[in-house]
This record gives sequence, structure tokens and C-alpha cells, in this order.
Amino acid sequence: MQIRLGYVATALKSAKITSASTVTFSTYTKQSTDRDKLEKLQKVAVSNVNDLHKILEYTVKNDVHFYRITSALIPLAIHPEVTNWEFRRILKMDFEWLGNYINNNNLRVDTHPDESNVINSSKEEVIKNTIKSLQFHANLFKDINYPLGKMVLHIGGKEGGKLAATERFFKNFNNLPKEITDMLIFENDDKSFTTKEVLNICQEIKAPMVLDVHHHNCNNGGDDLEPMLKDIFATWEGQPLPPKVHFSSPKTGEKDKKHADNLDAASFIEFIEKCIPLGIDFDVLIEAKLADVAFFKLLEDVKVFKPEWTWLDKTTIEF
Repeated sequence: MQIRLGYVATALKSAKITSASTVTFSTYTKQSTDRDKLEKLQKVAVSNVNDLHKILEYTVKNDVHFYRITSALIPLAIHPEVTNWEFRRILKMDFEWLGNYINNNNLRVDTHPDESNVINSSKEEVIKNTIKSLQFHANLFKDINYPLGKMVLHIGGKEGGKLAATERFFKNFNNLPKEITDMLIFENDDKSFTTKEVLNICQEIKAPMVLDVHHHNCNNGGDDLEPMLKDIFATWEGQPLPPKVHFSSPKTGEKDKKHADNLDAASFIEFIEKCIPLGIDFDVLIEAKLADVAFFKLLEDVKVFKPEWTWLDKTTIEF
């Protein structure tokens, strides 16, 4: 049984590198000509791609096997009033360069479209924008030639009650293009859909579930996590990659929804020990405000508290 640890970061705190520099629409409109506007977007996009490559190099150097790519990689990629920004054509070679590095180093990468993406919305405009955003992410995986790409998404809000919201989800999900639904994996959230509810939905639509431990602690409906672990991991059966878990620590009290700067090693160890009896490989994405700094501190702390654990490399535990 192997457990790999990875992290999410729009910026590496230790190296001060970000792949999420942006161009606001206001800045874009202030450029003198259409050519100036496109040159501004291209300059920032190329910088982001180059910095993402540096982040991935740093990731590989430190034996980290997976990473979440920011959704802000390409500025104004889907803005409705930016219609002539042909970044897929312009950055074709840059995307291929990224993809070659990812594939040659056997990295696992995914994305997490932001909370504006709501599949179960009752508003047609929100659904339309969600599809456009998800298509952008699907195209990114296509452009970097990474067929293992997945997009992490929440089920959505509970407008009209959870029963109605769930019915809307099924209806809207089934109307999405297959190239999008094949890439979607769903995560329990900290205020609406609980772990058990998301598990039930994922079993119904046969989609993998991403367990977020922190979200479960904040919003669980009174359900214990441990009895559900086996079924959560089973949603990944037939997938080429192992199950994925998100782990973070609350900023203040146990049910504080905000992420702390660092990770509580004792809580992390407690969770891992609940999973060991299952004997199933899985990956844990660490989420913390201090990004890679918090990630490597957690590794150090765990090795102090659990010196008997076996490490295959800097970030992979074997039981």
C-alpha cells in the first residue's frame, strides 16, 4: 500500500514563483490597440506557462508526484468580451512543452474550476458559463496531451432544497458533453453537500469522488467518516489513477472553514491510520496557505512523530 503526498499552489512560497499572474479586463481595455491588447495577454500567459514549468521542475526535484494546476493559467481565457484571444493556437508549442515534461516525469496533474462553476444551478446563464469554463479545462488537458486529466468540482448549491438541487444536478450533468463528464471528479464541500450525499451521487453517476477531510469535519450531517472510506475509494475502480484525497487544517477551531497556514501533523496521522486497514493505494493533496513550505514542514513533522513509517522517497509512504 502506497500513499503519495502532493500539493496545490498558485505560487511557491519558498521560491516566490507564481503561474497565476493575471490581466484584469480593465487593464486589457486600456491598451491602445487590438494588437497591444493581445500582446499584453500573450506576455502574461507565456510568463505563467514558463513559471508553471519551473514549479513542475521544483516538484519533480523534490520527489512530489502530483500537483494541481491553477485555473488562472491563461488570463481572460473565457471572458465573454475577449473574443479574438486565440491562445490555444498561439501557445500550441508551449502547451506541448508542458505536456512533454508532465508525461516524461509521470506526474499526476489536475485542476479545480472555481466556485462559480455550478452544475446544479437553476440559472441558464450560470450553466452556460460553467460549460464554457469546463470546456476550457478539458481543452487544456487536450493541448498538453494529458489524457489522465481530471477536474475537481463541487456538486453545487442547495437552492430550492437539496432534493430539487440534486435532481437539477443529475439533469444538467447528463446534458454535459461526454469529454467533460469523463474528466469530472466530485468533492464534498464545507457547507452544502456532505460526504455521504456526494458519495451517493458519485455512485449513481459512476464518477470518482474526492474526499476532503477538512470539509467533512465542517459539514458531515452527523455521519462518521471511517465507515465510508472503502466505498469512497471504490468509486475510483476502473480508473487509471488511484483515489485522491484533500487534506487541510482549520485556521482556528475545528469547524473553521478557512485553511490554516500549516498542517496539523497529528490529525493527518490519525486520518492515515484510519485508511491503513483498507490496504488501498491513494494520493493526498495537501492544501495550506503556505503551500510548499507547509507541505515540507508536514513531511518533517510526520517523520518525527512516526519514525517507524517507511518512506519510498521524500513524499511516498509505504505500508
